[in-house]
Amino acid sequence: MNEITAILPMKGNSERVPNKNIRDFAGVPLFFHILDTLIDCKQITTILINTDSEKIADLAKNKEKVKIIERPNHLCGDTVPMNDIIAYDITHSNSEHFLQTHSTNPLLTKNSIEQSIHKYFKKLNEFDSLFSVTKWQTRFYWENGNPVNHNPNELLRTQDLPALYEENSCIYLFSKESFKAANNKRIGNKAQIFTLGQLESVDIDEEEDFILAELLAIQKKNKR
Repeated sequence: MNEITAILPMKGNSERVPNKNIRDFAGVPLFFHILDTLIDCKQITTILINTDSEKIADLAKNKEKVKIIERPNHLCGDTVPMNDIIAYDITHSNSEHFLQTHSTNPLLTKNSIEQSIHKYFKKLNEFDSLFSVTKWQTRFYWENGNPVNHNPNELLRTQDLPALYEENSCIYLFSKESFKAANNKRIGNKAQIFTLGQLESVDIDEEEDFILAELLAIQKKNKR
C-alpha cells in the first residue's frame, strides 16, 4: 500500500472568522471534521498538525495518527505563504508523499480523499502532483465586462459552455521530490487535476461560508 503523510496546518488567529478552527461546528470543533476524515483513511499513516495555538495542540494531541509541530515564530502571521509552512513540515517527516488540506474543508469526504490518492499514485509516471478543483459551467466576465468563456451574441445553454476549473484548496498531493523541483511549491511542474463537487468544495473563509457549511453538515448528519 502506498502510504501518505497528511499535512493539516492551523493557526490560532483568524481575521475574518474569529477562532474558526476551534469554533463549534455541528457539535464539535471545526477542525475535528477533516481531522477525523483523515484518520479514517487507511493510506494516511501520519497527520502533521503545524500550529501556533496551544489550544489546538491540546485538542488534537491525543487523536490517532497525529503529530504536533510547534510553529516557529518566523512562520507565524497572516501573510506567511502556505508553501513556506509545508517546506518546514516536510523536514519533520521521513515520508516521501504528502497530502495537504485545510481545517476549513469540513465537508470533504473520505471517498474523495481516497480516490484522489489512488489517482495520484496511478499516474505518477505522467504527473508529479495533483490538486483538487471545482468545475464551473456558467457565464463568466472579466472586471471590465468582457466575457471570459462565452459569446454574448450566441446564447448557449450553460451546460454547453466551455468549463472553467477553480482551484478549491481542498486536496494537494505531492512528493518531496516534486515540491523541491517546483521551487518549494505544492503544485508541481506537471500537475493533474481532481474534480470535486461543489458541496464538498465549500471552504470557510467568511462568516457566511461557516453558516452555509454547518447547515450542510447538519443536514448530512441527519440523513444518516
